[in-house]
Amino acid sequence: MNEPQASPVRSIDARSLRGLAHPLRMRLLDALRFGGPATASQLAQKLGESSGATSYHLRQLAAHGFVEDAPEHGKGRERWWKAAHRGLALDDALLEDENPEVRGAADLYLHETATAQLRNLSTWLGDRPAWPEEWRRTWDMSSATLKLTPELTRELVEKMHALVDEYRDLATAEDDPQAAQVRIHTHAFPITTD
Repeated sequence: MNEPQASPVRSIDARSLRGLAHPLRMRLLDALRFGGPATASQLAQKLGESSGATSYHLRQLAAHGFVEDAPEHGKGRERWWKAAHRGLALDDALLEDENPEVRGAADLYLHETATAQLRNLSTWLGDRPAWPEEWRRTWDMSSATLKLTPELTRELVEKMHALVDEYRDLATAEDDPQAAQVRIHTHAFPITTD
């Protein structure tokens, strides 16, 4: 059975940010986005949390529109959840909001996102020997330091995102035995040269 696709990227506003900016909620949403539909109990086991905590936070995520029921998976009283969107976009204006709670939530969201990306990379490095040779030769962890203006940096970021979107559109069929989910992290930020 083909899984219904989550809707495209959702823009996060101040109200929805309050419902998302919590470490466990962000981990739950990532687990559903990248691992597919699951129950609160399955997510609790996967994340090392109590099912009461995962159930509560899933309901909070649902109240803010980040997750929704996945009734096509449920049997009996089991409640299955799925991500409502493929991705999220944070409006930079939230980092400058007049309300300090909104600024704090936006800051927490960014730091939790960075922590999750580092966790993804660390997990890959630890699991790398278990992957087939083709994958062990295909991964990348690189960095480059360029001297750019803000305008050129924006252009570069937009081009990187467009390139990733091209490959998203070429996504390999799920039944291809060589296909795997591939995480792409991009970071572009200025640094001091002291």
